[in-house]
Amino acid sequence: MTYFLLYFSGIALIWWVYRVGWIEALKTILSVLIPSILIILFNVKAGRLIFKNPAVGIISVLPTAFIIYRGSKPIVFGINNWIDRKRNEFVTSQDVVDAEVISKEEA
Repeated sequence: MTYFLLYFSGIALIWWVYRVGWIEALKTILSVLIPSILIILFNVKAGRLIFKNPAVGIISVLPTAFIIYRGSKPIVFGINNWIDRKRNEFVTSQDVVDAEVISKEEA
């Protein structure tokens, strides 16, 4: 089942990169991975409290996930801004020469 999930995720990732490009796909993947990793790390650290009383763990899953998701928005926004700035710096680089193509009929 894990292999099926990884296979499906790989196919979806390839399709997403094809549809929107590398940069936008990377920004989308990071906007999903960063909050997910932070939520998992929080649950691992808070596991002692959760496993002592399963009812507290079940009740606290959604609010803590929502709070961590909202709290990670500035980090994700900052990383996406950094990616956009790097892309814009590359486009406005001094090494890039703009050229205009003129067909033989127009000349």
